[in-house]
Amino acid sequence: MLQDVHKTILEHHMPNISVSKETGKLLHLLVKLSKAERVLEIGALGGYSGIWMASALNDKGTLTSLEINKNFADVALKNIEKAGLKDKVTYEIGPALDSLHKLKTSNKLFDFFFIDADKENYIAYVDACLAIAKKGAIIAVDNVLWKGEVVKEVRSEKANAMHGFNQYCATHPNLQSLIVPIGDGLMISIVN
Repeated sequence: MLQDVHKTILEHHMPNISVSKETGKLLHLLVKLSKAERVLEIGALGGYSGIWMASALNDKGTLTSLEINKNFADVALKNIEKAGLKDKVTYEIGPALDSLHKLKTSNKLFDFFFIDADKENYIAYVDACLAIAKKGAIIAVDNVLWKGEVVKEVRSEKANAMHGFNQYCATHPNLQSLIVPIGDGLMISIVN
């Protein structure tokens, strides 16, 4: 099934930037180990990471996925349906910060977050997630090593954004964070 997700991404001329298989497996294990029941994903793309996480949820668990591109969300939903997970997943279309603001006003709290979207907004996303996070929630963030560029003195704009983000999480008083060198780097943080 997961190979079919990559196929549909290519068929729909979407960027082939899903998480690595190893990162997907780690997300699955983190959701399962944490017994998360309310998962929030920022950046659905074709549904690859969503399938990994939703398949780890218990009977009461749900995944809310935020995606700015309606066409991407439509492809993701079809892949989620093929995986037999339609009843566990909902999609919110539009800018993620707007969707996060709506979630905050609805007083919904989440116990697991996965961020894999526009890198320049990662700090704003983490701040918005903290406002709707249960104590002890996990926040996982992809691409924090940005192809190894984050450790170089001269960095691209995106690598610079990721470097700043990594520093932000490392020193944030409400987070305990660790970078796992898997895929393109996964930051795993626990909310204090």
